[in-house]
Amino acid sequence: MAQEYNRNPAAVDALSPEQYHVTQQNGTERAFTGEYWDNHEPGIYVDVVSGEPLFASVDKFDSGSGWPSFTKPIDSENVVEKRDLSHLMIRTEVRSTHGDSHLGHVFTDGPRAAGGLRYCINSAALRFIHLDDLEAEGYGRYKTLFSKEDA
Repeated sequence: MAQEYNRNPAAVDALSPEQYHVTQQNGTERAFTGEYWDNHEPGIYVDVVSGEPLFASVDKFDSGSGWPSFTKPIDSENVVEKRDLSHLMIRTEVRSTHGDSHLGHVFTDGPRAAGGLRYCINSAALRFIHLDDLEAEGYGRYKTLFSKEDA
């Protein structure tokens, strides 16, 4: 049965000032300052507000941008893309479906062999769950993402 994820008011209240600025006010953390830009551990990244699964380390790559970058979401149902015309640019904003958190932007300069997309995501919008903790945290069904690496 599918897990249900919702915007959690208590989680919003518990956000750090930077997490609040990024997720609730469409902010951006400075490049190379976020907790996960250089994280190479196996696991998944979930919305800091709703807990919905967003990205997996198996789809993470070093884009050189200073933000965590992924080729695709774990489940496109948990990610909404919206046109963003702010800062005199035309971009595609990425938000979580259930938490409605601003996550970052998606660009078309990702690895061609993996579809060509680069989901450039703020660490402040994410919570990392290590592969070893997936079961205990209620995300055990995502362990299969990692067993396919060896197939």
